[in-house]
Amino acid sequence: MTVYDYRPIYGGALIDPGLNGGQVSRIDLYATPDRNGTVAATAGPAVRQRSTVYRFALPDNLPDGRYWCTVTFTPGKDLPPVTDRTVKVDLPRGNGLLASAEQVADKLGVPLPLTAQQRESFRDAITDAQADVVTYLGRPVVPQPRTLLGAHALFGYDLDDAQAWPIHDLDDVVSVVSHVDNLDGTYDVQLLVGLDGAAEEPIVRYIVTHAAESIRNKPSATEGTRRVTSVSAEGQSISYEGAPAAGQAGAPPELNSLAGYRKYLYRPIPVVPAVPWPYGRGRRYSRW
Repeated sequence: MTVYDYRPIYGGALIDPGLNGGQVSRIDLYATPDRNGTVAATAGPAVRQRSTVYRFALPDNLPDGRYWCTVTFTPGKDLPPVTDRTVKVDLPRGNGLLASAEQVADKLGVPLPLTAQQRESFRDAITDAQADVVTYLGRPVVPQPRTLLGAHALFGYDLDDAQAWPIHDLDDVVSVVSHVDNLDGTYDVQLLVGLDGAAEEPIVRYIVTHAAESIRNKPSATEGTRRVTSVSAEGQSISYEGAPAAGQAGAPPELNSLAGYRKYLYRPIPVVPAVPWPYGRGRRYSRW
């Protein structure tokens, strides 16, 4: 089953229609950016996963590629339905890659739809870029599932809040997927543990740009080649336009721009550090 998680925005802010008497009712997928004509597929209503996140179950028989979508939802009770016309869905999904071949094609200026050979080539470049990010961060970028059985919730916390559950032994980012009441004061809780790179725009942007540049710089590449700036006599040498320097507008992001996602180790100091003289007795000489 293919799923798509949607986060509704109304009035310029994320909202949670399910808590306000509303509903995320349907998603319509179209084969063209105009979002009109024959609907390729329809799904809905969406199921609330957690705060502001609603999940659609999409048909499995859709061909790979990009679909331009409209999502209809009701923000709250007694409010009129709203249609979001900014959604794009690239299939397949759920394959462990943080970016799609279509995103790389957009960066290269390659027209859609892609051929099967182009899609495979772009996916290989995404895999390489994602591996470089994992190596630099020293941690996976795809979260792992974890189940808590018979867990007691801490008083005063929302059940969708990870801090409501005994997760003190999990030294990583934790999000709650679902919780089931066992009717005896305990819950069975489904968690995701680890960095969800697909939800972090700087990580996705770096992977897409990394993949696009690696394809662009291949000697045999025909997709997204750089603009020729000069050609010598008889075409014996060709100069191409270079990428903008770091810090300039349009420059590719650098790997160290992801430093904030690195997982730093914490090691407590075994003893209290000595205070130097004359402010304490931690040294050999002291005035008192």
